[in-house]
Amino acid sequence: MKNLSRLLWAFMLMAPLTVLAQKEIVIENTDLTIEVGETKQLIASIMEDGKKVEGDVVFRSRGRKSLFIDSLGIAHAYLPGTVSVIAFGAGVRHSFDMTVNFPPLAEIKIDAIPQRIYSGTPIQLTYKVIDKAGLTREGARVDIKSSNENIATVDAFGNIRTTGTGRVTLTASIEDIKNTVNLNVVKNTIVKVVLEAEGDEARTGDVFHFTAKALDAKGNEVTDAPIYYSFNGVSDDVSSSASGLIRQDGSFVADKAGIYTVTASCGVASSQKTLRINARGVSRKIELVGQGSVNDKHTSDFWVWEGQDGRDYAVTGTWGADGTAYFWDVTDPASIFKIDSIKVDARTVNDVKVSEDGNITVISREGASNRKNGLVILDSSNPRDIKILSTFDENMTGGVHNVFIDKGYIYALSGGQKYYVINIKDPKKPFAVSKFELDTPGHSIHDVWVEDGIAYSSNWGDGIQLVDVGNGIAGGSPENPKQFASYAYPSGANHAAFPFRQKSTGKFYVLGGDEIFPYGLDMNGPNMAGGFIHFIDFSNLDEPKEVARFEIPFAGSHNFWIEDETLYVAFYNGGVRVVDISGELMGDLLAQGREIAFIRPSDPNGYIPNSPFTWGAQVHKGHVFYSDWNSGLWSAKVEPPKPQNVKIQSK
Repeated sequence: MKNLSRLLWAFMLMAPLTVLAQKEIVIENTDLTIEVGETKQLIASIMEDGKKVEGDVVFRSRGRKSLFIDSLGIAHAYLPGTVSVIAFGAGVRHSFDMTVNFPPLAEIKIDAIPQRIYSGTPIQLTYKVIDKAGLTREGARVDIKSSNENIATVDAFGNIRTTGTGRVTLTASIEDIKNTVNLNVVKNTIVKVVLEAEGDEARTGDVFHFTAKALDAKGNEVTDAPIYYSFNGVSDDVSSSASGLIRQDGSFVADKAGIYTVTASCGVASSQKTLRINARGVSRKIELVGQGSVNDKHTSDFWVWEGQDGRDYAVTGTWGADGTAYFWDVTDPASIFKIDSIKVDARTVNDVKVSEDGNITVISREGASNRKNGLVILDSSNPRDIKILSTFDENMTGGVHNVFIDKGYIYALSGGQKYYVINIKDPKKPFAVSKFELDTPGHSIHDVWVEDGIAYSSNWGDGIQLVDVGNGIAGGSPENPKQFASYAYPSGANHAAFPFRQKSTGKFYVLGGDEIFPYGLDMNGPNMAGGFIHFIDFSNLDEPKEVARFEIPFAGSHNFWIEDETLYVAFYNGGVRVVDISGELMGDLLAQGREIAFIRPSDPNGYIPNSPFTWGAQVHKGHVFYSDWNSGLWSAKVEPPKPQNVKIQSK
């Protein structure tokens, strides 16, 4: 969950407290405004019957990327806006707002435009308004005027329309800030557009790549002519519209079966191509196979592996309970049964991971009674007789939310801000060899996943970080992690990341999962989550781009798994969703009919009865295993894929 320790913290802040009515926290600062880049010492006292009493006051802000308050009560301002702050101590709390002022505006930056513009062809003027702190003022609307509207006009959104020829100046202004750009509008010699595509028939979700050329009267290509792509369509289903996505590089994908016409235009010249789109037809049945019930506490993450004896096993953690981890025999997925358990000093065993050979299991600890949170390293060579080999809590007092094991090293989160790399080649004597932490304002981290010597960490607002820990791409190693690529998306809710090297196209994607609770989180009742899976194309490491999404209405993504070209993702109250991610990915994958199947676990005897809240999914030997927060460990089976006959076909 979104750093469930944070959610528990938020829940406690919202919960009513039993306190003496006359005790209160008084904020002594008379000015609760601050400028970007500045700091301010917050001062507060605990008062009882009008007198100060002994006790420390601790501050927390709800928007750490905007305003971070350190352990000394010093507020550090990074981004403008109003931030809610909570002060608490001696069993009481007080909420108040701090305002980070918007800095004065400094300049309007206008992106480059073509050296010449062909009359009659539209062009987009793009700009950014920058303030004196170097920040982009989002939503700032500038006024743009043309020096000669007989040549060019521009609307409030920056769309330039040219009707004559000659030179014209556009002036952009906001408050007392101005910037100008000169246009050279020339005669339009384009008389024809030639449009080509690699086929004319495919399925929903298949990506077409169109190429268009603008030609003059002599048949010569006008290479700097702007081509604008659009489409319209008629759906086979009369009750729905024909929807899809077209980008201005000529990429097109259709969501619904039907007839689509793609148009490439350049001024008054245009060309069309019509496509037949068929239904993707990937849906299959999924059947419940078995359950390992946990109904006296919440279940967290899990891992399935083949043991040294050739049998199959699983380990599950528990959340907000008594620090127990369970071990299961899952050799027969229809008959899952407990074989051992281990109990450690913790409230939550949030994460569990198993080494490649199955001999070592590591479990994370949060909420220890002595605050010595950290790792417990277990001997799981005989899953029926689990033994503790060692513990590791150095630099881990803030709690370990997630871990990963790779080639004799544990990657362990520390306090929600960084991860340490811990050598466990001798599992009885673990020791830290390095750490990775960002230096951005209010930075935080939720998860880390390691594959092929690359660590993929999920850093909330700072997004997905790719770090070389032995791959060689950036000269890194476990002892010397080297970050080499990253991508952040606007929601700032990056909770999980999973790499996907697609065999069918050769593309390299990283999937980023959100975690959002727009309706809050009830620890003892049914819940709904939010957020979705972002597909980021990292084929060009220097310019990653988000290309697709998978989103379920009124449910939110959590942990996920990829096997071949199929995604298995736990969507909390939406259950486990099985998704076809074959071929190039673009647009809305759910709308394209790429969902193969889904299953929602429901247990009348669950910790919260009949309340699906799936945590994660993993494929093992043809079965889908998944854990559920309210009911334990489950297994299911997806029927084999159906033959597919429809491919992109050329005439």
